[in-house]
Amino acid sequence: TVAYLRAVLEAAGYRVHVYTSPHLVAFRERIRLAGTLIPEDALSDLLARVEAVNGDDPITFFEVTTAAAFLAFAEHPADVLLLEVGLGGRLDATNVVADPVAAAVTPISLDHQEFLGADIATIAAEKAGIARAGRPLVSALQDPAAHDAIARVADAVGAVPIVEGRDWEARLTADGFTYADRMGELHLPLPNLHGPHQYRNAALAVACLRHQDRVPVPGEAVARGITQAIWPARLQDITGAPGLRDLRDAEIWLDGGHNPAGAATVAAALAAAPKRTAAVIGLLANKDADGFLAALRPEIAELIAVPIPGETAHDPDHLVARARAIGLAASVAPSWRHGLDALVARGYPRVVICGSLYLAGQVLAAVGLLPE
Repeated sequence: TVAYLRAVLEAAGYRVHVYTSPHLVAFRERIRLAGTLIPEDALSDLLARVEAVNGDDPITFFEVTTAAAFLAFAEHPADVLLLEVGLGGRLDATNVVADPVAAAVTPISLDHQEFLGADIATIAAEKAGIARAGRPLVSALQDPAAHDAIARVADAVGAVPIVEGRDWEARLTADGFTYADRMGELHLPLPNLHGPHQYRNAALAVACLRHQDRVPVPGEAVARGITQAIWPARLQDITGAPGLRDLRDAEIWLDGGHNPAGAATVAAALAAAPKRTAAVIGLLANKDADGFLAALRPEIAELIAVPIPGETAHDPDHLVARARAIGLAASVAPSWRHGLDALVARGYPRVVICGSLYLAGQVLAAVGLLPE
């Protein structure tokens, strides 16, 4: 959603700051100053200044880096700041902006339960903590429990809820998709990002822009931006990357989704473009391996489980055991590249590398596709 917002706003001629997390290869990917990733020397200077002010007071990694990002944004002119919330919402370090143009909530699923709560309603209430009095709180279609929780928070703070299915909607057409709200319809092209879910992400971005009153955006910029959005490691086709030119017989996709909802999204994208597919999978130890594998199972014929160097990950043997328990052919490789080579050698026309943004970052660095 941030990628679409950025692309549309830049297509409209605005200078746009962006703050996102986590990064894939280099930390500076998190801070984009008026369209350009922050230089390393500028980032080092900002962090040093923030640490000097903080002194010996307790501060988390995310707090100190968010403070550095805000300092960077304050000192460089731009028209709009797109601020992606970190872990939750209500208690997130980013949630200090008193009067945002608008706030958005993407579809909520179970993740980070140890911090945000054990059920979807509790997590949704935490996410909705970014709502502000009198400002739009734009929500994608949600699980009913999440919808109700978001509505309660919006009512409590006096935010203006803008809900998919009630206040706006999007539907696929033969040559793109149609976005509609009380202001009328926009007939838009399909996004260039892969996956049948992407028009919904694009529509949420459009809803955010249409329901705020501070940044005018013409319809032609919306259409142009949707086709120009870039977001690495989200169903990214890395076939033919510099480090993969020796693999000419397979299509290779990369995705950083790490929970069952992310796996279901990958599976839906694979189903929408049918082709015999295998997967290289690595998952952090705190992720739901059973849920992830079950969601992906219908669309893959085989998987190879791999470690994620430098991270606390599920043991590949454990992933193999869980995969075999649901009838999925599975084996272990010492690295993602070994696994990829093995699956291509077995004749699979498509291989997807997935399960972790950390793994995705390592792949991008190795194949020479550094985010810009």
